[in-house]
Amino acid sequence: MRSNLIQRGMARRVVWPAMVLLLGLAGAAGCSGRQSAAGPAAGPAGGATGGAARAGAGEGAVVRVPQDTRSLQKAMDRVRPGGLVLVSPGVYRESVTIAKPRVVLRGTDRSGVVVDGEFRRPNGVIVTGAGSVVENLTVRNHLADGVLFTGVTDARLQAGRAGGSANDSLDTEKFPPLQGFRASYVTAHNNALHGIYVSDAQAGVIDHSYASGQADSGIYVGQCQPCWTVVRDNVTEHNAVGIEVTNASEQLWLLGNRASRNRIGLTVNSSDVGTLGPQHGAVVAGDAFTDNNDADSPDQADVGFGIGIGTGGGRDNLFQQNLVSGNRAAGIVISDVQGYPATGNVVRDNSATLNGTDLVLSAADRTGNRLSGNGRAVVARRLTAVPEPPGVSFRNVPAPPAQQPMPQAATQPPQPAVGLPGTVEAQSYRIPRSG
Repeated sequence: MRSNLIQRGMARRVVWPAMVLLLGLAGAAGCSGRQSAAGPAAGPAGGATGGAARAGAGEGAVVRVPQDTRSLQKAMDRVRPGGLVLVSPGVYRESVTIAKPRVVLRGTDRSGVVVDGEFRRPNGVIVTGAGSVVENLTVRNHLADGVLFTGVTDARLQAGRAGGSANDSLDTEKFPPLQGFRASYVTAHNNALHGIYVSDAQAGVIDHSYASGQADSGIYVGQCQPCWTVVRDNVTEHNAVGIEVTNASEQLWLLGNRASRNRIGLTVNSSDVGTLGPQHGAVVAGDAFTDNNDADSPDQADVGFGIGIGTGGGRDNLFQQNLVSGNRAAGIVISDVQGYPATGNVVRDNSATLNGTDLVLSAADRTGNRLSGNGRAVVARRLTAVPEPPGVSFRNVPAPPAQQPMPQAATQPPQPAVGLPGTVEAQSYRIPRSG
């Protein structure tokens, strides 16, 4: 099924060159600015630092659903900045917008608190309030995104993501980036575009989350420079793409994630459809991209099948200490896209084995990218020819099992997304175990 909705969602994504993806045809980076790619980092100047920030006493500090109000949005209207909306188990058939700063939306039961779009509403949770958090709940069955973090405050554009208007170039002066965000212990499944979507936002963390059955990507980070963002310890499977990075550059780390059984594990792209291209300066370390050959995932991406990592027009990125295995077409692909040559990328010390072709370097400037220390990985200019199965509708991907809950969700004080991402030790991430 390729509805206008899904075609719109794919319009932003890079279409890989024919020399790389048509079957049978050929086929030291750093985060610039404040610190080296693998070293420690702090959030933007002026952010508050660590520690659990407690909502002050008094009315609106903590609003409980359904005890105080049955509606998530009414709870948001009542909570005060820096407060907590604590949600008990139930299926909440509504969309909710977090517009106030430093608000934490938390479920007491990750699998039992469900924001359900019923395949009718575009987005589940929209976050435009600086420093706000979504944690320990499930978002499902939306026509665009499960959770959306963005500096775009025009509700027409947010709703329009399901109708075709929201991928126009970003007006960064009209909509400056959202400052501070976090998604933790979120389960996102069976959403038409993305599970967790971050665009025009800085200084955030996505961690301990799970995404499956999205027709675009499970987790998306785009249109930020510098991003000051960490995506770590997440699991994505049965999506068109597990994790997607487009026009997201500098101070961006993808660490310790597992993207398995998608059609493609990770894409790192430059695109002239959005703003802030070319993409550059991301660090991908300690991740597992395995067995991304799922025939029963949504086929909406038009970018190939059976690929672990693909960078189309990305520059100066570092891929190190990753496990890339069992991807039938290719483990790691470095390719130009129109207007954006892939150059300056470093691929080193990865375990790339048992792929159709381990490393594919099809960039026109073959000396502009450095590949080293990747064991016995085979380097070629083409992918292995793999038939692309038709896939399924995002609506029909089986719902996932219960995921690990957030510890002490019912009693922890709220911790807004301030001072993020904090210290980042990318060099401590090593090749993960298989399985």
